[in-house]
Amino acid sequence: MAAEAQRAQVSIRACEIRDIPAVAAIYRHAVLTGTASFEIEPPDEAEMLRRREAVVSGGHPYLVAESGPTVVGYAYAGPYRPRPAYRNTVESSIYVHPEWHGRGAGRMLLSALLAAAEERGFRQIVAVIGDSGNEASIALHAALGFTHAGTLRSVGWKHGRWLDSVLMQRALGPGDASRPTG
Repeated sequence: MAAEAQRAQVSIRACEIRDIPAVAAIYRHAVLTGTASFEIEPPDEAEMLRRREAVVSGGHPYLVAESGPTVVGYAYAGPYRPRPAYRNTVESSIYVHPEWHGRGAGRMLLSALLAAAEERGFRQIVAVIGDSGNEASIALHAALGFTHAGTLRSVGWKHGRWLDSVLMQRALGPGDASRPTG
């Protein structure tokens, strides 16, 4: 019951420019204290705004989760790779404020991101999860239909240790059952 009440307090919407300070703060914490991102130095708000604009201007979804007026997480689906053959595949990124971990905001964000990417006609979504020890992220993706596609061992060095990247993948819409329309 308490978890349902917490989920009810969260709504998902498109990220707006006014959300960038909160998005940057959430990401800053993840960069400095975690292993989900392999960045070492957190980007400033101007860089986070530039990144958001690149995602949105490319027709990709960029969402925030908010509780009241407070942004508690964000997620986006950006281009998987720049070459044209990859244009129907996106890569997901999702970050939640540490006080909101385990409270349903991540599941709501990822579910909404999957729907938004599918609505835009994308056919595959790939998650590149930093650190094979990130069990919560791996479990969340698996619960929403992602399957394990591989593990790249010891490809990142952060916080004094080698880190893996876990690749997970999920079809969107008809996936590869038919030719893309675009």
